[in-house]
Amino acid sequence: MGVFEALSGAKGLRVAGKSAQNIANFNAEVAKQEAIGIRKRAAFAQKRQAKRGVAAKSALIAKLGEGLTSPVAGDLIAEQAVETELENLLIGFEGEVRARQAESQAELDILQGRLAKQRGKSAGRAANIQFGTQLATLGFLSGFGQTGVGTPVKVQ
Repeated sequence: MGVFEALSGAKGLRVAGKSAQNIANFNAEVAKQEAIGIRKRAAFAQKRQAKRGVAAKSALIAKLGEGLTSPVAGDLIAEQAVETELENLLIGFEGEVRARQAESQAELDILQGRLAKQRGKSAGRAANIQFGTQLATLGFLSGFGQTGVGTPVKVQ
Protein backbone atom coordinates (compact mmCIF):
# COMPACT_ATOMS: atom_id res chain seq x y z
CA MET A 1 0.00 0.00 0.00
CA GLY A 2 2.97 2.36 0.60
CA VAL A 3 3.97 2.58 -3.07
CA PHE A 4 0.34 2.88 -4.14
CA GLU A 5 -0.20 5.69 -1.61
CA ALA A 6 2.96 7.45 -2.76
CA LEU A 7 2.01 7.20 -6.43
CA SER A 8 -1.57 8.34 -5.83
CA GLY A 9 -0.45 11.31 -3.73
CA ALA A 10 -2.61 10.18 -0.82
CA LYS A 11 0.27 10.06 1.63
CA GLY A 12 1.15 13.69 0.98
CA LEU A 13 -2.46 14.74 1.44
CA ARG A 14 -2.69 12.90 4.75
CA VAL A 15 0.60 14.40 5.93
CA ALA A 16 -0.59 17.88 4.95
CA GLY A 17 -3.80 17.32 6.94
CA LYS A 18 -1.86 16.15 9.99
CA SER A 19 0.52 19.13 9.67
CA ALA A 20 -2.44 21.51 9.56
CA GLN A 21 -3.78 19.83 12.69
CA ASN A 22 -0.42 20.23 14.44
CA ILE A 23 -0.31 23.92 13.54
CA ALA A 24 -3.88 24.39 14.79
CA ASN A 25 -3.04 22.60 18.05
CA PHE A 26 -0.02 24.88 18.51
CA ASN A 27 -2.22 27.94 17.91
CA ALA A 28 -4.69 26.56 20.45
CA GLU A 29 -1.95 26.23 23.06
CA VAL A 30 -0.88 29.81 22.37
CA ALA A 31 -4.49 30.97 22.83
CA LYS A 32 -4.77 29.03 26.10
CA GLN A 33 -1.58 30.64 27.40
CA GLU A 34 -2.91 34.02 26.30
CA ALA A 35 -6.07 33.38 28.36
CA ILE A 36 -3.95 32.62 31.42
CA GLY A 37 -1.95 35.80 30.86
CA ILE A 38 -5.09 37.88 30.44
CA ARG A 39 -6.48 36.60 33.74
CA LYS A 40 -3.21 37.33 35.55
CA ARG A 41 -2.99 40.84 34.07
CA ALA A 42 -6.62 41.51 35.06
CA ALA A 43 -5.97 40.32 38.63
CA PHE A 44 -2.91 42.57 38.81
CA ALA A 45 -4.90 45.51 37.42
CA GLN A 46 -7.59 44.88 40.04
CA LYS A 47 -5.02 44.98 42.85
CA ARG A 48 -3.45 48.13 41.45
CA GLN A 49 -6.86 49.77 41.10
CA ALA A 50 -7.82 48.76 44.66
CA LYS A 51 -4.68 50.49 45.94
CA ARG A 52 -5.57 53.59 43.92
CA GLY A 53 -9.06 53.43 45.42
CA VAL A 54 -7.66 53.36 48.95
CA ALA A 55 -5.41 56.30 48.09
CA ALA A 56 -8.35 58.23 46.61
CA LYS A 57 -10.44 57.53 49.72
CA SER A 58 -7.60 58.73 51.96
CA ALA A 59 -7.18 61.86 49.87
CA LEU A 60 -10.92 62.53 50.08
CA ILE A 61 -10.89 62.11 53.86
CA ALA A 62 -7.92 64.45 54.09
CA LYS A 63 -9.68 67.08 51.99
CA LEU A 64 -12.80 66.86 54.08
CA GLY A 65 -10.77 67.28 57.24
CA GLU A 66 -12.92 68.51 60.08
CA GLY A 67 -16.12 68.06 58.10
CA LEU A 68 -16.03 64.28 58.54
CA THR A 69 -18.93 64.43 60.96
CA SER A 70 -21.16 65.87 58.25
CA PRO A 71 -23.62 63.41 56.63
CA VAL A 72 -22.52 64.72 53.21
CA ALA A 73 -18.94 63.65 53.96
CA GLY A 74 -20.13 60.15 54.79
CA ASP A 75 -22.09 60.02 51.56
CA LEU A 76 -19.06 61.17 49.56
CA ILE A 77 -16.84 58.53 51.15
CA ALA A 78 -19.46 55.82 50.57
CA GLU A 79 -19.91 56.91 46.96
CA GLN A 80 -16.15 56.83 46.44
CA ALA A 81 -16.05 53.28 47.86
CA VAL A 82 -18.87 52.15 45.56
CA GLU A 83 -17.17 53.65 42.50
CA THR A 84 -13.90 51.98 43.44
CA GLU A 85 -15.62 48.61 43.87
CA LEU A 86 -17.52 48.93 40.58
CA GLU A 87 -14.37 49.86 38.70
CA ASN A 88 -12.61 46.88 40.27
CA LEU A 89 -15.42 44.53 39.26
CA LEU A 90 -15.40 45.95 35.74
CA ILE A 91 -11.67 45.29 35.39
CA GLY A 92 -12.20 41.70 36.49
CA PHE A 93 -15.20 41.22 34.21
CA GLU A 94 -13.43 42.62 31.15
CA GLY A 95 -10.42 40.41 31.86
CA GLU A 96 -12.61 37.33 32.18
CA VAL A 97 -14.43 38.14 28.93
CA ARG A 98 -11.12 38.51 27.06
CA ALA A 99 -9.79 35.30 28.63
CA ARG A 100 -12.89 33.37 27.59
CA GLN A 101 -12.57 34.74 24.07
CA ALA A 102 -9.02 33.38 23.95
CA GLU A 103 -10.22 30.02 25.28
CA SER A 104 -12.98 29.94 22.66
CA GLN A 105 -10.37 30.64 20.00
CA ALA A 106 -8.32 27.73 21.35
CA GLU A 107 -11.32 25.41 21.07
CA LEU A 108 -11.99 26.67 17.56
CA ASP A 109 -8.35 26.09 16.57
CA ILE A 110 -8.50 22.52 17.87
CA LEU A 111 -11.71 21.87 15.94
CA GLN A 112 -10.24 23.36 12.77
CA GLY A 113 -7.21 21.12 13.22
CA ARG A 114 -9.38 18.04 13.51
CA LEU A 115 -11.28 19.08 10.40
CA ALA A 116 -8.02 19.67 8.51
CA LYS A 117 -6.80 16.21 9.46
CA GLN A 118 -10.10 14.68 8.36
CA ARG A 119 -9.99 16.62 5.08
CA GLY A 120 -6.48 15.23 4.51
CA LYS A 121 -7.70 11.69 5.14
CA SER A 122 -10.69 12.18 2.85
CA ALA A 123 -8.55 13.71 0.13
CA GLY A 124 -6.14 10.78 0.50
CA ARG A 125 -8.99 8.28 0.08
CA ALA A 126 -10.25 10.17 -2.95
CA ALA A 127 -6.75 10.19 -4.47
CA ASN A 128 -6.42 6.45 -3.89
CA ILE A 129 -9.80 5.80 -5.51
CA GLN A 130 -9.01 8.03 -8.47
CA PHE A 131 -5.58 6.47 -8.93
CA GLY A 132 -7.02 2.96 -8.62
CA THR A 133 -9.69 3.79 -11.19
CA GLN A 134 -7.05 5.13 -13.56
CA LEU A 135 -4.98 1.98 -13.13
CA ALA A 136 -8.00 -0.22 -13.72
CA THR A 137 -8.97 1.77 -16.81
CA LEU A 138 -5.43 1.55 -18.17
CA GLY A 139 -5.44 -2.16 -17.43
CA PHE A 140 -8.59 -2.75 -19.45
CA LEU A 141 -7.42 -0.52 -22.29
CA SER A 142 -3.97 -2.08 -22.49
CA GLY A 143 -5.46 -5.54 -22.29
CA PHE A 144 -4.31 -7.18 -19.10
CA GLY A 145 -4.94 -10.86 -19.54
CA GLN A 146 -6.07 -12.26 -22.89
CA THR A 147 -6.52 -9.70 -25.62
CA GLY A 148 -8.72 -10.31 -28.58
CA VAL A 149 -9.86 -13.64 -27.26
CA GLY A 150 -13.30 -13.60 -25.85
CA THR A 151 -14.98 -16.14 -23.68
CA PRO A 152 -17.75 -17.84 -25.59
CA VAL A 153 -21.17 -17.23 -24.18
CA LYS A 154 -23.84 -19.87 -24.67
CA VAL A 155 -27.25 -18.54 -25.40
CA GLN A 156 -30.03 -20.89 -24.38
